[in-house]
Amino acid sequence: AAMRHVEVMISQGADIIDIGAFSSRPGAQLVDAESQLAVLKPVIKEFRQSFPDVPLSVDCYHGAVVTALTDITAFLVNDVTGMSLDKDLEAAVLSNKLPYVLTHMRGKPEDMQSRTDYDDVVYAVLDYLARRVSELASSGLVDVFVDPGFGFSKTLEQNYEMLNKLNVFNILDRPIMVGLSRKSMIYKTLGNTAEEALNGTTALHMAALLNGAAILRVHDVKEAAETRNLWLQLQSSPVKQ
Repeated sequence: AAMRHVEVMISQGADIIDIGAFSSRPGAQLVDAESQLAVLKPVIKEFRQSFPDVPLSVDCYHGAVVTALTDITAFLVNDVTGMSLDKDLEAAVLSNKLPYVLTHMRGKPEDMQSRTDYDDVVYAVLDYLARRVSELASSGLVDVFVDPGFGFSKTLEQNYEMLNKLNVFNILDRPIMVGLSRKSMIYKTLGNTAEEALNGTTALHMAALLNGAAILRVHDVKEAAETRNLWLQLQSSPVKQ
């Protein structure tokens, strides 16, 4: 079933397939490395056999998970914790020469929404990402993407402030990844549900692309790919003086 889903996503325009064995939604409990590997290893083995040339991203935050999975294939490490929950993660990423997504989040998913007391959310997130990008570069890790962490330790209003000022993060000189798909900042604003939030997701995806996003992490590939293609057409359209 997973491979059929991957095949559909690729046919709809996905450039990277992201696989994870835990939820990072607000209130979710963390999952230990052994439990994650029990889910991830068979799926990723089958994925690499079925799709040998498709780039893979793995949503994980344990060094042991990264090390075990590199026996199967290389991948992008998509870490929502900023390496804050496992001291072995940085060494595992570095020793295996893997690209890395650095995400801003305070605390853990189970308590992160109680930690939204910023004087200036954009400055705080930018300062954190700049500091960590510099620290990682000093350690030898320069193949880094940045994710400001929409929905992670942010109020609804703070999420929109960050999206409105997303181009500020270009100063980091790293590709910006955003995860907006069907999040509560959309359906709470519109007064509907996550299941009804596709149209709102598409609207915010275009806003993110116009404000500097390089990668969209999505649920609905076809609609997101169409948004990307229209954005690319918009960028290539000549400007009349």
